[in-house]
Amino acid sequence: MPTRSKENHFVLLLTVGLAGWLIPGGGHFILKERARAIIIFAVIVVTFAMGLYIGSIGVVNPVAGKLAYTAQIMNSPAVAVIGHITKQGEYSVFGKPNEIGQIYTSITGLLNLLCIVNAVYLAHLKETEHARA
Repeated sequence: MPTRSKENHFVLLLTVGLAGWLIPGGGHFILKERARAIIIFAVIVVTFAMGLYIGSIGVVNPVAGKLAYTAQIMNSPAVAVIGHITKQGEYSVFGKPNEIGQIYTSITGLLNLLCIVNAVYLAHLKETEHARA
């Protein structure tokens, strides 16, 4: 019986983590932390959109900007779609707008990664407390 409980616990943690990556704040939403989920979603989406506005979608470049792209992909799978569109190099951006746009979009990816880790940790704590009771 304990094996089944550990499997369910792992599935819950995986579901929360994937939901947080698919939609920023999704992991917290599953945990019924609605206000926190809305704040996370709004902050990450608005900041990412500002980065795209400042530097155009050319800042998401999986070929030339591999390090920034690694951080950007933590936002959601939508970044992979944008990266596929910009892979041909038709959306070139240089100078300050490129740097600032990459910083904004990369920071939001790292922020979302922290939120995913937080959601998984909260799910683990809630499940552990539920098992003890």
